[in-house]
Amino acid sequence: MAQALTKTNLSLPGQKSVYHGKVRDVYTLEDDRLVMVVTDRISAFDVILPEGIPYKGEILNKIAATNLDATKDIVPNWKIATPDPMVTVGHKCEPLKIEMIIRGYITGSAWRAYQAGERDLCGVKLPEGLVENQKFDHPIITPTTKADSGHDENITPEEIVRQGLVSAEHYKQLEEITYKLFERGTEIAKKRGLILVDTKYEFGIKDGEIMLIDEIHTPDSSRYFYADSYEELFEKRMPQRQLSKEFVRKWLIDHGFQGEKGQAVPEMTPEYCASVTERYIELYEHITGETFVKHPTDDLEGRIERNLTAWLNEQ
Repeated sequence: MAQALTKTNLSLPGQKSVYHGKVRDVYTLEDDRLVMVVTDRISAFDVILPEGIPYKGEILNKIAATNLDATKDIVPNWKIATPDPMVTVGHKCEPLKIEMIIRGYITGSAWRAYQAGERDLCGVKLPEGLVENQKFDHPIITPTTKADSGHDENITPEEIVRQGLVSAEHYKQLEEITYKLFERGTEIAKKRGLILVDTKYEFGIKDGEIMLIDEIHTPDSSRYFYADSYEELFEKRMPQRQLSKEFVRKWLIDHGFQGEKGQAVPEMTPEYCASVTERYIELYEHITGETFVKHPTDDLEGRIERNLTAWLNEQ
């Protein structure tokens, strides 16, 4: 049985501090570089689930690194190197306290809100008569706050500027960059027979310049449909074949959990965790066009520390 890496306690040359996030452990070095370890933890509804998903961290890190490289002509990004399959080393930036969510189709949480009667989504007016998984005439941006803990909240661009979360000038730049990144992600997905449905981008500031940070176009931050079956399933009003973390959310909802107070996370059996791993591998192979090779997982933390230490000592 493959092992999942759910926590790290590394000792690195020049290490100053460590922050354990929902799924990433971020180590700050003395030279203001960050070491981001993408663990196998999985979260949903802003809750860290009790079991890890083997190979998930490696899959997310590899997809993110590939797509950071594929979009660096649009906006500078934080990545410097990937010394280990589960690790990215990058520039330390001042994170902006919003997430730029862009949607090409109405599905997921947007559809759930629409079903509940909402017609104004983060300042975007939605028409009557939309159908689940319908494509918007043009992609829409629905930003959220970036909470240190608890739930992220929908917010309008006007409120973002009013609260001083981002300046009006920077927000305009973020919108322009977000549309361009989504267009590039859509083009890449199309070549692989996929539709990039929606995704989120996070940004930071370094030396006065906007930089793309964190992951990009991964199954944790994005939703994909299979292109070859989209039209037929949409016409029949049937669920789309999709590659995203939404299947985990749906499983939780079906078992009575949406992150609300008093709700218990359903049991995540080894069989269920293995099935989630296979879904992540499926997305990896579709989005990259490469076969995913499983490697031994019995000493992941030791391997990461050895690879990182060797790389840092060479710098």
